[in-house]
Amino acid sequence: MADRLTVGVAARLSRYLQVLTQARKMGKERISSQEISDYTNVNATQIRRDLSGFGKFGKRGVGYNIDSLLGEIRRILRTQGQHNIALVGAGRLGEAIASSPIFAEHGINIAAVFDTDPDKVGRTVGNMPVSDYSQLNAAVREKNIIVGVLAVPAASAQVAATDLVDAGVRILFNYSEALLDVPQDVAVHTSNPAVELLYALYFHLT
Repeated sequence: MADRLTVGVAARLSRYLQVLTQARKMGKERISSQEISDYTNVNATQIRRDLSGFGKFGKRGVGYNIDSLLGEIRRILRTQGQHNIALVGAGRLGEAIASSPIFAEHGINIAAVFDTDPDKVGRTVGNMPVSDYSQLNAAVREKNIIVGVLAVPAASAQVAATDLVDAGVRILFNYSEALLDVPQDVAVHTSNPAVELLYALYFHLT
């Protein structure tokens, strides 16, 4: 694909991917643009427009073949294959992230988990043993880790982000409330459930 996706299209395709993955787990083989709309709150016309820009995937009155569309969206989003990520923080949030099957469903492998707490080091979260934080730099390079996930308190997030960037990571997913100072070529995506809830309340209660 020659042209890079806009942020809006990439975000919507990611939401379609989530719905399609869940629909397949429920045993569905086909899905309509209206059904995708019901689960994503994206207008069905917009969904058809997004998908038609990359080829013909569905038939009027029949809908989309879920397996086929899943493969196409993964190709478009360049998410085929396996991507290794590092999780920093083995507390309750880190445990929940490491134990979730969602990452594996999308070809994302939690290749390493780190913590500074000696009581957590050596324990298993998800399927991974917790490594001492001092091993982060070497592990990132050895395991070809491309994404760092920060599940640490805000006060610790900047140090962890800096260490991950120094090790070569260029994509950070930040679950803390910290405003991270990183180089311009590093992408930071912050997830804050409270902010997302406020956004939803604004649009659905006003």
